[in-house]
Amino acid sequence: MHTKEKTSSVVIRLIIAIIIAIYVLFPFFLVVINSCKPTEEITKNPIGFNGASIPQLTQNLGDVINNTHFLFWSAFGFSALITVVSLVLLALFGSMAAWIICRNKTKWSLVIYFTFIASMIIPFQVVMLPLISTFRDVGKFIGIPMLQSVPGIVFAYLGFGGAMTVFILNGFIKGVPFDLEEAASIDGCTPEQTFFQIIFPLLTPVITTVTILNGMWIWNDYLLPSMMLGQNGAVKTLPVAVQAFVGSYVKQWNMILAAALLAIIPMIILFLIAQKQIMEGMIEGAVKG
Repeated sequence: MHTKEKTSSVVIRLIIAIIIAIYVLFPFFLVVINSCKPTEEITKNPIGFNGASIPQLTQNLGDVINNTHFLFWSAFGFSALITVVSLVLLALFGSMAAWIICRNKTKWSLVIYFTFIASMIIPFQVVMLPLISTFRDVGKFIGIPMLQSVPGIVFAYLGFGGAMTVFILNGFIKGVPFDLEEAASIDGCTPEQTFFQIIFPLLTPVITTVTILNGMWIWNDYLLPSMMLGQNGAVKTLPVAVQAFVGSYVKQWNMILAAALLAIIPMIILFLIAQKQIMEGMIEGAVKG
């Protein structure tokens, strides 16, 4: 009887997992299958396989890459540059902030930590208009354009991604023995040497996890780049550049979905390669935290 109940429980969990997987993967299925069709077939039957073919997919992808309005390689380059620079700065400054907050047991450290946590629950829609006006004013004040520029949007991602980065790294650092830092101090290490030679290497698993999570978010983000970079500026990320195929009266769905597929593929490859590191970093961070 006990074996039957256990088997039934496993089957139920398996069915639920399959349903959730289908629900999650269905949008990606639509993107892939409709990338292989001409526009007229997409509008007739977006779910079916009619008209889908590998030669049509190749043609759609080629048209996207060679389109003079989309500028695929330019958008890809800006997306890569913004993502890489943002991730490097988030990993560096986030780990520094998390270490200082964790090791300095003062009321101000606690206030700063909870300020980071509080910022995670504020919706972006609440701050997006003040953000744009503030960045415009700051750019005029310092003489460096903060809108429609790579430094401006990188600075914005540093602010929006810093809270989660500090939160996860802080939990991990709590599990790092303080004796290591005391021993380094006795050996004559400065705080900077202690951090970069002792603490930072220990953070590698969780930094990898945070970097990949932030990377998928920054690479796929549309709302913030569309507001800060605009539709007509020289700097465009891939999600923003897809707008080139959306007109007032005509929408080139085959091109839109092929461009979306091109934008998705790098993150899928990255996740498949690094999924082991993601899981290990999350588990190790949870255990130490």
